[in-house]
Parts: sequence; structure tokens; C-alpha cells
Amino acid sequence: MILNALGIALTQLRRNLVHSGLTSLGILIGVAAVIVMVGLGRSASASIEADLQSMGSNILFLAPGGRQQHGPPVGSASAFSMADVEAIQRQVPHLRAVAPQVTASATAIAGDRSWGTSVYGSTRALLEVQGREVADGRVFSAGEERAGAASCLLGATVKEELFGAGSALDARVQLRTLTCTVIGVLEAKGENTMGMDQDDFVLLPISTVQRRLLGDDDVGMIFVSVDGDEHMDAAVRALDDLLRQRRHVASDDAVDFQVMDTREFSSFINGIMQVLTLFLAAVASVSLLVGGIGIMNIMLVSVTERTREIGIRLAIGALERDVLTQFLVEAMVLSAFGGTLGLGVGLLGSWIGARLIGIPFTFDPLVAVGAVAFSALVGIVFGFWPAQRAARMKPIDALRYE
Repeated sequence: MILNALGIALTQLRRNLVHSGLTSLGILIGVAAVIVMVGLGRSASASIEADLQSMGSNILFLAPGGRQQHGPPVGSASAFSMADVEAIQRQVPHLRAVAPQVTASATAIAGDRSWGTSVYGSTRALLEVQGREVADGRVFSAGEERAGAASCLLGATVKEELFGAGSALDARVQLRTLTCTVIGVLEAKGENTMGMDQDDFVLLPISTVQRRLLGDDDVGMIFVSVDGDEHMDAAVRALDDLLRQRRHVASDDAVDFQVMDTREFSSFINGIMQVLTLFLAAVASVSLLVGGIGIMNIMLVSVTERTREIGIRLAIGALERDVLTQFLVEAMVLSAFGGTLGLGVGLLGSWIGARLIGIPFTFDPLVAVGAVAFSALVGIVFGFWPAQRAARMKPIDALRYE
């Protein structure tokens, strides 16, 4: 019965391809818009996830400052110190590397070229924590770190801006009043999803930046790499307990530091992206409503044009459910046709959008199947009233229709 109804439906739709195509256009646009919104949202989430992974695996970020649970934000928290870093290295188990970091801004000058950039002060452990490799040259030695030597490593962007295709090794770069010798160039990581250049910095020993650029011994942030996923929660608890003790935190209301987990970043960002994607998809799906109304309209016209046909079928023994099924199948096929075309247009739009934004294209087969199935459902819902109207016609009145 269903196959017979499907064959009749395809025949009827082929008879008037223009009307069928225009009617399906609303569904096509609606499905394409939803696919594009969902596709770009998923692609952006995947790109952000990749950015977090590129920062290094099993990373914790420790930063001064926090938020009271029952009061205003804590905005004047004291910075960390190297003594905090050493205590973490000694007392917290399951850590692979601990890297303090301070940040300054400066104009890097080499010869007749200059470039405004960020200056990071840290230890060799920062490269291990962030999974960075040296493309040319070497990292600073333990002796250079202890002595606060004016030895620096360049990010790929700074190297390109100051030295172009030439070698930067052993060159001298001026940063404010500090002149450092380039001992290495780091491998490029490129821009992240937010458009931030991950290679636009100069790295020096932390004591060098503290004394000669910042004039203090504060530590602005501490990066911690844990030696396995199974130890992450234990490391977070141990770090929290140690810092509470060292910073004399009496209660949860007075916590003046943050222990941030890349998993939390990922979960938080993905949550935001999911809400935003659902919101945009809901807005885009309004066009599906318009497309559904178009299907209802064309089906009502079809019922009117085929009144005598309906009367003949009912007169020779067709049941109401047969006529109802026939028109519901026609509406479903019409809508599914538009949904299938919309799926193709939407995937193409998602791919183009991802390329333009610079994020990887992500395809979810479940979303594709769901979009076509939902478009068919729209056809059934909006085609039900015209189908019911056709099924409830009285044969004698239908046969008299001119």
C-alpha cells in the first residue's frame, strides 16, 4: 500500500515539476540553514578542542586571583613566587613538569627591523608543558636560567618579521633596554581559533625578564603538566591544598587563586558553543515553518484540482485511510525532496564557511540523517490537514465538482 502510494506520489509530483520545485524551496532553505549553523558550530567546537590539545596534554593553569562565593571578585590577589613553584615541584605528586611564567610587552629590534611582540619569561619546562619543539638552535641551559642570562628563543612570527628567510642564530635583539642573543627558533604553531598568533613572542629565562624588564620577582602564572589523565583530579586537589596552605586561605570565601584544568576549558567552551549552535539552529528552523506552510498550501491546491479523481477513487471502493495515506505520502515526498537538496546545499555551505573562517570542516552523519527525517516529518505535519480534507470528501459531491 505504501509503495503504491509512493509511486503515485512521484507520478503526481513529476507532472508539475515547477510547482513541486518551488514548494520544496522553502524546505531546502530551512534545512540548509540548519545544517550550516549546526555544522559551523560543531566545526568551531572541534577547532577549539584542537587548540586546547595543542597547548599540551594534561595541563593545569595556576593563576592568582579568584572569586568569592559570597562576595565580590577578588581583584588584588598577590602574585605567586618562585618559592611557590619550588614547593609545587617538591610536594605535589604525579607532575611531569612545572613552568612559571611572567609576561611583558616590548618592541623587538634587530638591525633596521622592528616588531611589537610579547616577551615571556619562563624555564625550559615551558616547552615541555606546551609541547613545543625547537626548529633551529637550542634551549637555554640550567646555568643560563640560574644566572639570568640574556639568551632568547624566538617564536616563528618574530623570527620571520625580524630576519625573514635568513638565520637568526647568534643575532642580537633589543627588547626595551635589554639586548639578548638569539640561541634558538621555535617551531610554528600558527593561529588558534580565536585568531591569536601562537608564535608571536620572545622567550627568555624568567629571572632575566623579572629583573631587567619587570623589576620584581613576581610570578604571574604557573603551568603544570600532569603525567597522566588518571592523576589529574588528585593533582588538582593537591595543588589546591598546597596553595591554600601557602597563601593562608582560611575559607572558601577567601580563595585568591585559581587552578584551571584544560578539561574545564573544553567543557565550558563546548557548552557555550552547543547553546549558541542550538539557538542559531532554532532561528534558522523558522524557515522550515515557512516551508511547511508552503507545502500545506500546494497540497490544498492539489486536493482542489484532483477533486474528481478523489471522488472516483472513493466511489469504486477506496477507503478514507487510503486517500489520507496517498496525500500524506505526497507531502512527505515533497518535503523530503527539499530536505535532501537542502542537506547537500547545507553541507557545501558548511564546508565553504569553515574554509573561509579557517576551521576544520566537521561532518556528522547523524545530523544529516536527522535533517532529512525532520524535513519529512514537516511534510507529514503540514500535509495532514489537506490529506484529511481529501479523505473526508463525499464521493457524490466530489464527482459533481467541475
